[in-house]
Amino acid sequence: MEENGTQRKQPLLTQERMRELIAAAQAGDTDSRREMVEGNTRLVWSIVQRFSSRGVELDDLYQIGCIGLLKAVDKFDLSFDVKFSTYAVPMIIGEIQRFLRDDGMVKVSRSIRELNFKIRHATDDFMKDHERSPTVSEISEIIGVPPGEVIIAMDAMRDPASLQEQLYEGEGDSVTLMDQVRDERSERGFDHIPLKDIISRLDPRDRTIIIMRFYMDCTQSDIAERLGISQVQVSRLEKKILSKMKTWMRPDLVREPVKMKGEG
Repeated sequence: MEENGTQRKQPLLTQERMRELIAAAQAGDTDSRREMVEGNTRLVWSIVQRFSSRGVELDDLYQIGCIGLLKAVDKFDLSFDVKFSTYAVPMIIGEIQRFLRDDGMVKVSRSIRELNFKIRHATDDFMKDHERSPTVSEISEIIGVPPGEVIIAMDAMRDPASLQEQLYEGEGDSVTLMDQVRDERSERGFDHIPLKDIISRLDPRDRTIIIMRFYMDCTQSDIAERLGISQVQVSRLEKKILSKMKTWMRPDLVREPVKMKGEG
């Protein structure tokens, strides 16, 4: 993998300088936290490259690695005479492994992940200063993003619940999540899935990209090779297609469902 531009330009930090930055960061200095990330870019990338065969975009793993790095900054005990990297490496690896273990059920775009990354750090900084969790409006003001986008990013990163999850059990009867979310306006329940209709409206190439990316768990590079285009083109197409599908799924734009070929 070609080195990131920031990785080449950013000089290595000495142990003495890192200890100064860690002390300032733990006291709430955001500039010191940022310098610690920039000064340890090479360390994070060296760890990220160990997971290059896991089918996940390395830029995404880098963001996760930085979360592990910042957790190490916050928890590092300056009273011990040990190198920061000795403590940070297991934290970074653990954060990436946790992401790889938990991720995969639902694909979330890079822009949403990056926004969620900002939200998490804004929340951490706010809690240190105010000793309480911030409201959506407060997070919105801190990071300069509309409240609606903050809510979408936070919801997108929540763990999905199984429809068979048992919510209540008593005297032999149980209630699952499926029982609670049935459509009150129709007895069809989940017989009709709007997403299937939306996908059927895509042209063959766009449909192939969505199916390979989100149903077959293929990387953008895999899709690019299959279609004979570049990975950058796949990335751009994916964003365009998802934006189109999101528009089609708006309730005020939904018309009669489009039937799949072969359906009655």
